[in-house]
Amino acid sequence: MATMVSELPEVRVVPGVPSAPGRRDPSEPDVRRHELANFLRSRRERITPEQVGLPRGRRRRTPGLRREEVAQLSAVGVTWYTWLEQARDIQVSPQVLDALARALLLDRSERGHLFSLAGSVDPSPGADCPSVTPALRQMLRQLDPIPACVQNSRYDILAYNRTYGRLLCDLDAVAPEDRNCMILAYTNAQWRSSVVDLPEVNRLMAAKFRRAMAEHLAEPAWKALLGRLEESSAEFREIWARHEVVGAGGRTKIFRNAHVGLLRLEHTDLWLGPSSGPRMVTYAPADEETRERLERLQALELADV
Repeated sequence: MATMVSELPEVRVVPGVPSAPGRRDPSEPDVRRHELANFLRSRRERITPEQVGLPRGRRRRTPGLRREEVAQLSAVGVTWYTWLEQARDIQVSPQVLDALARALLLDRSERGHLFSLAGSVDPSPGADCPSVTPALRQMLRQLDPIPACVQNSRYDILAYNRTYGRLLCDLDAVAPEDRNCMILAYTNAQWRSSVVDLPEVNRLMAAKFRRAMAEHLAEPAWKALLGRLEESSAEFREIWARHEVVGAGGRTKIFRNAHVGLLRLEHTDLWLGPSSGPRMVTYAPADEETRERLERLQALELADV
């Protein structure tokens, strides 16, 4: 049964000062819940409706956002969110915390603080790509001629090495906002011509994307990507309507590179955090011929520098 705030004793604990006789110190969970409640309230009150695309209205007395507005933006119940700000003893899933962090426009430090107070593990700590560190970029360079990149769960390509940049298309020539595997697979002619068995590959990608999106249904970036795909590709619309879902996993992929010919590659995801977060994607050669062709592709890239 949830513990009402009114049932908790009014205790202020000062570090180094013993509690008064007859009063108990609040437990760590009590302190965490109250800190979380205060933190959520402070973040909510600093955001104006205009910042999140909501009308201000004529009779707004609450500073910042109302509780029901945060609940709406986060796709959670108003009562449930109210209980959070009242420090009720309720369980909060990582997915809900993720939605609250986005609705409240938390930066990296604030997001980490939110998850710490809730005693939860952030499901996507690298969502804004802090995980692409200089050391990780060095690893990508060292992997050449093995094609490798860093992607997030939305298939955005966050970083890549030279060989990956020439694997399926000239990635350097693609606008940064278009460097997304879903967008490229369904709309980029050069990328599409490089994929052997394109219909099956795209079917599996869409099924993986649907599974990943289940945890991000209310997020504007995910909804915008889905809308763009549905608007720009009849193929995607037809596949998406099947509601297929598959999990992540490695498999042999065959590409027809415009510069060196057929490549047989073993695809592997190396997770950089929880499995719903960023990952390093690598394509190791499946045979000696492919290894030699990847070396030629790297040499061609170096010759153009």
